[in-house]
Amino acid sequence: MFTERAVRILPGLAKAIGEALSALAMQPGNARELQNFRDALLAFQKNSEAWVQGVARAWTSKAPAPAAAAQVSSPDLLNLELVGNDAVESRILASRLALRLLDFASWELNDLRLRVQSLEAASELHKQDIFRPEVLAQRLVDEWAHAPLPQSVWLLVQEVIQIFMAQHVLEIYHATNEFLIAKGVMAEIDLRRLVRRTPSATAAAPASPSGAAALPMSASPATAENDFVTSGRLHGDTALGKHTGGQAAAPTGIVASMATTAMARMRTQAQAVMGHLKQLLANQVADFDSARPTEASPQLARAISSLQRADQLSSAMTLLPAMASARNSADGEPPSVDRVVTALRQRTASLKQAASTSAEKATIEIVALMFQSILAEDRIPPAVRVWFARLQMPVLRVAIAEPEFFSSLQHPARQLIDRMGSCALGFNVTVAGSVLETEIKRVVQVIEQYPETGRRVFQLVYDEFDRFLSRFFSEQGNAARFVSVAQQIEQKETMAIQYTIELRKMLNDMPVRDAIREFLFKVWAEVLALAAMKNGPQHTQTLLLKRAAADLVWAASAKPNRDDRSRVIAALPRQLQILRQGMATLGLDVPAQDAHLKIISDTLADAFLSKTDAIPMEQVDAMARRLSNLEDYLSEEDVGDLPLDTASLVMMIGIDAANIEVIGQGGSQPTPAMRAWAEELQPGSWFNLDHNAKISHVQFVWRSERKQLHLFAAADGRYFLIQMRRLAAYLQAGLLVATEEEALTVRATRDALAKLDANPERLLG
Repeated sequence: MFTERAVRILPGLAKAIGEALSALAMQPGNARELQNFRDALLAFQKNSEAWVQGVARAWTSKAPAPAAAAQVSSPDLLNLELVGNDAVESRILASRLALRLLDFASWELNDLRLRVQSLEAASELHKQDIFRPEVLAQRLVDEWAHAPLPQSVWLLVQEVIQIFMAQHVLEIYHATNEFLIAKGVMAEIDLRRLVRRTPSATAAAPASPSGAAALPMSASPATAENDFVTSGRLHGDTALGKHTGGQAAAPTGIVASMATTAMARMRTQAQAVMGHLKQLLANQVADFDSARPTEASPQLARAISSLQRADQLSSAMTLLPAMASARNSADGEPPSVDRVVTALRQRTASLKQAASTSAEKATIEIVALMFQSILAEDRIPPAVRVWFARLQMPVLRVAIAEPEFFSSLQHPARQLIDRMGSCALGFNVTVAGSVLETEIKRVVQVIEQYPETGRRVFQLVYDEFDRFLSRFFSEQGNAARFVSVAQQIEQKETMAIQYTIELRKMLNDMPVRDAIREFLFKVWAEVLALAAMKNGPQHTQTLLLKRAAADLVWAASAKPNRDDRSRVIAALPRQLQILRQGMATLGLDVPAQDAHLKIISDTLADAFLSKTDAIPMEQVDAMARRLSNLEDYLSEEDVGDLPLDTASLVMMIGIDAANIEVIGQGGSQPTPAMRAWAEELQPGSWFNLDHNAKISHVQFVWRSERKQLHLFAAADGRYFLIQMRRLAAYLQAGLLVATEEEALTVRATRDALAKLDANPERLLG
């Protein structure tokens, strides 16, 4: 049943891939990219049917017998072979897909594993069992190569494949579990079966008929994922031996794959925590339904409202005293987090007494444990932690009404707490910390003022807080100055690239000498961009420089008659002066200017003797008119990576660059996945940056309008301006690592689960 249902989704998957490739082929872009997209579409259209049929055969084929598997796992040491690059890349692609499947279906897969192991009286699923996500994924990828289809095409549609497969495979796992339950196979699953026992414990305990005593692959989704990633590393190491002679250095592709795997592992671990919580509630709380919105019982609703009003009126006489920060309080004492924790424990007990159902009691306990964990996070300033505490009642209210809070990482209440937590973790209160604290205070008070709106108010203030952060970090101290500079650099470099493109178009059909073309493309395009940025595109000085480009093209063309030569000679001093002034704005010194002007003068002299066709003045005038209004023709498309260096920062803008380090072009070429990750970084997040063998604790403070430049601030007052490709390369190489691998609410949920695992009676007590 499982494989039949899996095979049925293949035509839909092929259709989704074809539509994605068609969309890529139809989007605007440069000629080379469009040709690559069209080639990918044609290749898929030609071979997709063979791929679908091959996958169907691979999925429905039987797994090798245990004896055969044992032979494979214990090869003759005299017949070892190196694993090629294609095989390694294939395993990497399959591991990414398997991790995404685990993201979506971890709890259903764990249930299915236990049921199948119970039926087969086995301690573990066979390594080639089709129920394993890695087996499904590997056969899908292998048949892609057999079709044959290039790996480059897979990478173009990898996200489409992962999302489509994850959604449908979750349904198939669920249907398979329902089938087994209908047949009487383990209708109820004891969570204790999911505990991974130590070898000593396993040896001491008698073997269970259902194989529950030791389940190496059933401990958690993260366990299965780690086993598979370890397997991929072993093959990757074999491949390294082929290319490096056994040295430790890894090829860029392997490093990139490891970084991508790390991203997927973080997502998988977070999903594993949520899956564990969901399963705990489903097994321990009879009336809990994560898919059905509920309403709090009248008695509990009154108790929550009463406590929330007490928070809003907080003073020395209420349960939550000292809500003001140490800087603003009258006596100068910091807020007492310990007193707040004690108060929260007291109110948790009173709320559970007011609860009418076991689902309400469980929700109260889990939310309370989560907030206890958040309040214990000593890297968050005490004043901010106390404001976090005031969110417990609004969060409890929304968690009761929307049990989805316990299963979705995208719930706005979780996203808001995670976002505020990521900024507050370790923030330096000497750097406008009071402004951030004031905004967190405002967010909490807005939520308290609209207690009945639940999810909507959390979403509203989350969006507002996100907009606040986009301004806050980039407007503080030196950051504001550097942001202004960086924005000008991006604008100038973008315009220079676009001016170069337009100049190439205009000169494409003109008989212009190579020396003049090179000067216009490499020097004068930057002069025009800088003038347009500083003075405006229609400023008199900018228009003069634009006209100089057209005049230079005409002067350097053939001059067969005496009148034209006389005009060039008469205008030459003025023209050379304008060219020198323009180059001076770029910071070129006099020797560099002289070198360019000598080449131009020699070219003009050669033009007097040239026998080629002259450029008509009408064509030159048309070029001048187009140049004067060139901004009307510039495209808004991404111009790609921008050149960036400290010298240009100082010369063009005239700032002291002692406290800023520019990380521009160069380095390895990152994968599309790493670029996508770089674009997802959120202002306020903290990282460890390893640059030139020195590690700095930095906060991401700003991303430019075109997402090409990124600014990070270090605690010691230094700033790092990083170009997009280098940022993605640093992420890929592990030189830029998030300080927190887990979101605040995920870590709080994990802590709550640890307490409940140790003391399960407290959930409903």
